[in-house]
Amino acid sequence: MTEARAIEGCRHNDRISQKYLFDKWSEGMLMVCMRYVKHLPDAEELMLAGFFSFFKSIDRFIYTNEAGMAAWLKKIMVNECLMHLRKKGALKIVELENAEELSTDESGLAKISAGELFKLVMTLPEGYRTVFNLYVVEGYSHKDISALLGISEGTSKSQLSKARVQLQSLLNQKENYYEK
Repeated sequence: MTEARAIEGCRHNDRISQKYLFDKWSEGMLMVCMRYVKHLPDAEELMLAGFFSFFKSIDRFIYTNEAGMAAWLKKIMVNECLMHLRKKGALKIVELENAEELSTDESGLAKISAGELFKLVMTLPEGYRTVFNLYVVEGYSHKDISALLGISEGTSKSQLSKARVQLQSLLNQKENYYEK
């Protein structure tokens, strides 16, 4: 079955087509959700809600290619995660005046794997982690982040700065550990 054919099937509530798309995309979309929430059961629930939203709004989706499909699903998953974090009241936002200056030393990055970096990012407070993921991983601008989260651009920048400072501190701790 092709994706285009599966999309058509989904428009007619065909369960086999829905399962095909879910099976193909669920693992990657779960990883998107895991970047925003720490606990696997929460991420799984958000991913399922995202797929439900996708199937519910399938008539508005125009399939052009696989990359378009990935972008559409990813956007839905990110929005599900942001709604979840807002409902929980988990986004603690630090105003720009309270942001620390960021050092540019990136030597710790050369000694750490992607998996270790992911684990470090997951230790960030949810507000920092959310802005970090939106900006660094998803490629949103501070203007877009401010609109998504209902904060000022300056606050988005401060959250990113705080996240980077905290990550750099964690990287320095790891680097000192490796040197021992």
